[in-house]
Amino acid sequence: MKTILNALQTILTAYDMTGLIAYNIALLIALIVSGLFLYGLFTVRIRHRRKEQGVGLKETYSLARDVANPLLTPGSNGWESGGVMNPAVVTAGGRTHLFYRAVGNDGVSRIGYASSANGSIFDERFPYPVFALASETNPRWPARYPGLTASGGSFAGTEDPRAVIIGDRMHLSFSAFADWNSLRIGVTSISVEDLIAKRWRWTPPTFLSPKGQVHKNWVIFPEKIQGAFAILHSLHAGSRDRVLIDYVDTLDEASIESLYQPTQDNRVWDSTLRGAGPPPIRTDQGWLLLYHATDARQPHRYKLGALMLDLENPSRIIGRAPVPILEPDAHYENDGAKEGVVYACGMVRTGDRLRVYYGGSDSVVCAAETSLSRLLRKLTPVAGLIPSPN
Repeated sequence: MKTILNALQTILTAYDMTGLIAYNIALLIALIVSGLFLYGLFTVRIRHRRKEQGVGLKETYSLARDVANPLLTPGSNGWESGGVMNPAVVTAGGRTHLFYRAVGNDGVSRIGYASSANGSIFDERFPYPVFALASETNPRWPARYPGLTASGGSFAGTEDPRAVIIGDRMHLSFSAFADWNSLRIGVTSISVEDLIAKRWRWTPPTFLSPKGQVHKNWVIFPEKIQGAFAILHSLHAGSRDRVLIDYVDTLDEASIESLYQPTQDNRVWDSTLRGAGPPPIRTDQGWLLLYHATDARQPHRYKLGALMLDLENPSRIIGRAPVPILEPDAHYENDGAKEGVVYACGMVRTGDRLRVYYGGSDSVVCAAETSLSRLLRKLTPVAGLIPSPN
């Protein structure tokens, strides 16, 4: 009998030990699961908070789109039926004057004109181009690259104008596309008096860039600096804190040699710099320059950024927006010839109002605006690379 009791006690003891081990194992598993849950919850909250901060940051810098967008759409005339985009803009005589790139059904780009009393409703639009290169009257398809077209769906002509008024003349610069090995920066001018009267007495076009090279997105400063015309011809100066500017006494056949030294850092939203946008405007803090760039993570989306250049030495970048000020999120910036594009070539300052004119999806003309003082207050002084928000 005693032997049986000892055996039962041994069995119960072993059972208790097994239960205790099982209990401890279950408790350990529960603690691990709980820890993983809390860690996951913490991580999700941190990511959500960072995402909210990123969204909030973008909203802080974002331009507000005009409710009337798109302001101009392709016309019924053959010379602008393929698309209208990338407008230059100046104000004179109480009106906003818009010079836009028009793509014809013949594949040629020309310059169209529209004007507005309030900068939003363009109640005047000419039914014919107001500027075109003589060679555009008889365009040739590029023999070496049949089947290819340039941006906007054209293969010849006058592209992406910019305009500045200096003294009593308006200077209109543009990209002259001849073939895939020849894209030169041209410039012509007209008196402000003729501009207001709509008399298109353009000077014979001259070229700022050399023959046999490909250049885009050059901009002329809207005033002379130290008595000379200042031309920003590249954002690639071997450093993210500098741009390339040349100074010339005359805009006649300047033939500026533009270096190309791309810099890239995938930690920033503008890891690929595409080029300058509208001509810069003078502010008390410096020259405000908008520019086009793409993100290495979204190479198909053209976005608009903002830089501040030093007033005395505008080749030096002294501030920048850490996020884009305009991204291609509206339907009219994605439903045209080229999805995911906002491409600005003109902006106007009226008091504290900064109004930017741009092309959407290489197809339509649009506008967006913001408070200039608010934007300037948000620019971050340059002190190394600024990471993109997650």
